[in-house]
Amino acid sequence: MTDRVLVAGAGPVGLTMAMELARYGVPVRVIDKIAGPSDTSRAVAIWPRTLELLDRSGVAGDLVKAGNHVVAANIFSGNSRVGQIKLDGITSPFPFALMAPQYETEGVLRRHLKAHGIEPQFSTELADIAQDKDGVTATLRAGDGTETAERFDWLVACDGSHSVVRHRLGLEFEGDTLGLDWTQGDFHLTGMPIPSSELAIFWHPEGALMFFPMAADRYRIITSLGPSSDVEPVPLDLDAFQKVIDRRGPGGITLTDTVWTSAFRINERQVGSYRSGRIFLAGDAAHVHSPAGGQGMNTGMQDAINLAWKLALVARGISAAPVLLDSYDAERRPVGAEVIQESGRLTKAATLENHALQDVRNFVAHLVLGLAPAQHAIAGMITEVAIGYPQSPLNGPSDGGTAAAVGARVPPAVDEAPYGGADSPRFSLHGTGEGAASLLSQFPALLEPQLRAAKAAGRLTLVRPDGYLAMSAPTEDWQAVANYLAGYAAPTGIAPPPA
Repeated sequence: MTDRVLVAGAGPVGLTMAMELARYGVPVRVIDKIAGPSDTSRAVAIWPRTLELLDRSGVAGDLVKAGNHVVAANIFSGNSRVGQIKLDGITSPFPFALMAPQYETEGVLRRHLKAHGIEPQFSTELADIAQDKDGVTATLRAGDGTETAERFDWLVACDGSHSVVRHRLGLEFEGDTLGLDWTQGDFHLTGMPIPSSELAIFWHPEGALMFFPMAADRYRIITSLGPSSDVEPVPLDLDAFQKVIDRRGPGGITLTDTVWTSAFRINERQVGSYRSGRIFLAGDAAHVHSPAGGQGMNTGMQDAINLAWKLALVARGISAAPVLLDSYDAERRPVGAEVIQESGRLTKAATLENHALQDVRNFVAHLVLGLAPAQHAIAGMITEVAIGYPQSPLNGPSDGGTAAAVGARVPPAVDEAPYGGADSPRFSLHGTGEGAASLLSQFPALLEPQLRAAKAAGRLTLVRPDGYLAMSAPTEDWQAVANYLAGYAAPTGIAPPPA
């Protein structure tokens, strides 16, 4: 059997996509034009919701061992703390942000992917694509220039902000480039007055300065350079970074060693559709935004997880419902738009130039961050546990008898296996009764083989493989659950192909 899915890009998003498909038994190939694994740190933050979703494949445990746990985010203006956002109060098995270099994240993902018998093909470029109603023909160019045309059922573009796939499809990357230059770097340092379990953002009249702790003596530092010009921004060296920190930071910090630096401009762009026939876009190929809040890599990895279980159901012949794959764009594009909006707001707040507005910002932020409801909402947004799909076409009926609304995240229970953790993307059914048992026998390909404990007395609750509420109904109305599942089951007589 030929590979059914081609994943273009072997970064965190592409590796997540391939790993999810592989563990669901879908033949997959991963390619990347770079010569080998990257050794730069780039994205460093992994948020609780991403860890919850990675826990389904066993990846989260290895990642947690490799990174630094951050439980609070501080905002300062001068030596005064404007406010603190606590992350350890959220309801999650992972009540912290994990800070680790991107190459560590990629290394863990590659090891888990290899356990499924798959390794990325580096030095392999996607030169061209053509699709028809039955599949995608990909022209692959090897490092020696040799080209081969190969056939796949589906293509997932995880090939970054300069996506070849997006260009070949002629899709517009709509949005703007913000008019500020930035520089960032990873440094070893001494004298940090804030615990390494907390990140720090300093609002200064000259510009923003941010510290993301990857270890007690190693930090990602990001700072603004000022308005953009016709010349591409250049990263600051250690001495220049030190001078900025001395002016904008808390004092007493000494940089001792440079690990990596870069300079950039912020783009806020999004493609108009995440799907074109048998081709899907995920991660930076579909959306880019400010690094404020550290949401980029996480958003892309969650794109991949959202798509993978749906694509696996279709590729394995378990489901033939067109809405299943259509829902990827319907669910993830609004999330991408919201991330662009919120990260842009954080960036604009941190880079206000008017001194009077800076004073107003500091006062309002101090007031808001002191309110418990605001704390809860902001922590939910940053940690991404508040992400949901309230307008999803996959949302079934619910009469409001459950704590969560349809499309909302269902928090993982400590004493339960993660949703979607099996080798097939099955829904989880919470409840009791003969009707529930009958559902298990009617839909063995779509439902986990065992009922889970009821979420509420007298109710059946159906949870998607990615841990979002699909529908709920009174126990006696189990036929409503059957009707929902029947809408996604493959037609009678179509058997799933061998994995």
